[in-house]
Amino acid sequence: MKALPFRKRTVPLLPALLLLTAGCGDAGELAAAGPTPTASGPVNLWPGRQGAVVPPADPGGAPPEYVPGLPRVENQDVHAVDPVALVQAELRARPNADVGPDGMPRETADAVLACGKEPAGKCPVLSPYYRDLTGNGRDEIVVGIELPDRMLSVRAYTADPDGRLNRIMATIDTVIGVELAGRDVILRAPSGNNGYELITAWSWDGKQRSMLPTREQIVRVPGPARPQPSSPSPSPSPSPDRGTVSPSDASGASGASGPGSAGGAASS
Repeated sequence: MKALPFRKRTVPLLPALLLLTAGCGDAGELAAAGPTPTASGPVNLWPGRQGAVVPPADPGGAPPEYVPGLPRVENQDVHAVDPVALVQAELRARPNADVGPDGMPRETADAVLACGKEPAGKCPVLSPYYRDLTGNGRDEIVVGIELPDRMLSVRAYTADPDGRLNRIMATIDTVIGVELAGRDVILRAPSGNNGYELITAWSWDGKQRSMLPTREQIVRVPGPARPQPSSPSPSPSPSPDRGTVSPSDASGASGASGPGSAGGAASS
């Protein structure tokens, strides 16, 4: 009967004992991960320095850049738009643009204006792609124009309810590749540092009513795999010594008796 109070006192200690033994590191048991580093927020360097000022965005947004000289787009269906006629209309609207997003060498501009008159494959306007970039539930059209020195002009257009075609993106860069990811246009270009490329994501900004470069990232490009040193092939194990067989012994084993027998066999 005296043991009962002792048992009552030891029962509440069992969970504590289990917690103490849980970090022993035995197989299948919990183990301590070590001390946790203290979290710290960003530190503002040179707080007394007067920094640059970002001008506020126009509250009215950027004015639409409608493409003149094109027929109205029915039902905002950009699939019916001829991409070559679209680029040609912009060339006629800005005939002497050689810098900026409309910049184009004279030989490229002449080639664009001659599209459809020259043999196939000579037109710098690439096949278009379609994707809902603005989130309005309708596709936009993305057009590429090949320029000299591996440069590419990338442009995107949307049709408004009035049937006018509005350019919402235009950029020129030395492009490695272009991708569509969700509602973003992703451009991959050399970064200027060997072994790295610059990835720029262009996204729709509803307030500015245009596509803007919202994210940039420099990533390392995996280099070619180094050839692995080939392991030396195992040398064949020496065969047991069976003695040396001379040519005469070999011929004798086949029933012949020297060179004369070969001639005799040939004559028989």
